[in-house]
Amino acid sequence: MSIAPVNPVFEVKLSPLGDTAIIVELGCAIDRKTHERVQALSSYLRREPFPGFIELVPAYVTLTIFYDPMKLLAPLAENNWNPRAEAAASPYEWVCQLLLDMVSKLEDEQAAAPRIITLPVCYGGELGPDLAAVAEHSGLSESEIIAMHAAQPYLVHMVGFAPGFPYLGGLPEQIATPRRSTPRLRIEPGSVGIGGKQTGVYPIVSPGGWQIIGRTPVALFRPAHEQPSLLRAGDQVYFEPISYEAFIAWEEQA
Repeated sequence: MSIAPVNPVFEVKLSPLGDTAIIVELGCAIDRKTHERVQALSSYLRREPFPGFIELVPAYVTLTIFYDPMKLLAPLAENNWNPRAEAAASPYEWVCQLLLDMVSKLEDEQAAAPRIITLPVCYGGELGPDLAAVAEHSGLSESEIIAMHAAQPYLVHMVGFAPGFPYLGGLPEQIATPRRSTPRLRIEPGSVGIGGKQTGVYPIVSPGGWQIIGRTPVALFRPAHEQPSLLRAGDQVYFEPISYEAFIAWEEQA
């Protein structure tokens, strides 16, 4: 494990994940500043990948980077890419050196502009069976819950748990609700839920314990597409209330 100061505000922590990946921790709190660091480093690596780079997986405060050690060693053997490579005792240490150098430049790196995604949602009824429970917990009416949930943008902090499942930050404190005491064995694709201080959308049939308040007819996981997940970290998501009739019509058209 490597820990190095980057600036007076935060430190970066590097940890191996097996011998083909490394975890870069860019903060200790789930907040927008840490998210921006994660996105900035992601943008830097996509623009200037190092030899052997395979892919990256952003999360709340970390970025996991996968690489091929053998491809990484090729320029090391040729000694024609990085003069500091000879000082590295292993591919992992070399990647650490490269990443620490990249992180030190993040102050000048601009994260990519967020994509804006609007998801239509039919709230309540058979598509949102827990809307009443959320209303009871918050002391608000169901219509107030819907209005508050759809009133502001949400930030996709990460995609995980299930293929295409977005963890969305920005839920109003007034409607934050604990997860169900007994998880459901089956939740339908498109179900919009609240789990504590977060909201999210189930992309596939799965078990789950979040409070389901509605459903979107938009497919979030599309395995036939080159990019199967509709949403990705850094996106900005809006929810737009629609009627049950509009939901059915959308599904039939799809």
